[in-house]
Amino acid sequence: MTFVTISKRLETIARYCPKGARVADIGSDHALLASYLLVEDIASFVIAGELNEGPYQAALKQIHTLQIRDRASVRKGDGLAVINPGEVEVVCIAGMGGQLIASILENGKEKLTGVKRLILQPNVGEELVRHWFLENEWQLVSETILEEDGILYEILVAERGDANAPYAQADRTMEELVRIGPFLWQEKPPQLHTKWQHEREKWTKVRTQLERSDKPEAKERLKQIESEIEWIDGVLACLHMDKQSFKK
Repeated sequence: MTFVTISKRLETIARYCPKGARVADIGSDHALLASYLLVEDIASFVIAGELNEGPYQAALKQIHTLQIRDRASVRKGDGLAVINPGEVEVVCIAGMGGQLIASILENGKEKLTGVKRLILQPNVGEELVRHWFLENEWQLVSETILEEDGILYEILVAERGDANAPYAQADRTMEELVRIGPFLWQEKPPQLHTKWQHEREKWTKVRTQLERSDKPEAKERLKQIESEIEWIDGVLACLHMDKQSFKK
């Protein structure tokens, strides 16, 4: 029997794929996720999409090693151009920036006919993906944040529905929850504290650099950064309080 070893990040994405679904993995990273979905009998059919020739050839080679390769299709193309409307029920896009993921979805909206679930893992700019959901009537139904090899990853899962529904929380505005993640804010996992602590450290370094500058525009930018750090401090304080309450 063929075995496929994948990262914890990809394995978590795989767990969000409904059993028996037809799945498209856009930007397939050598078709490892697609192969795993087949070998573990999660997906009934997979499409691995790649834009560049090198990864495309690597994906072809990987799929060719599988005994069930007749249930897979490796295609070269840009974003959702590799699928036809109604061809898949699940679309996975992982390992790209949030802006690029939102752009892929926006440019290929007509290809999402028949798609019931989006499973997305932006490396940065998660809020841009959540904004796209809100603007296009996709309802965020689950979120996960995990750490692997010292890197934090967020996985966002959406289905067609009431895009505003996840944001009906009284303690934070919608815009704040778009930044933080409504389900992550409800659950408050330790990785969320780590993420925003890292964000605070990043902006503190920028503030230090600006304080040394004598450029006029630096003062206005400094005010913006002070406001950002103050907001992050509020988020961290709430996360810390919740952590202390949990210990008690």
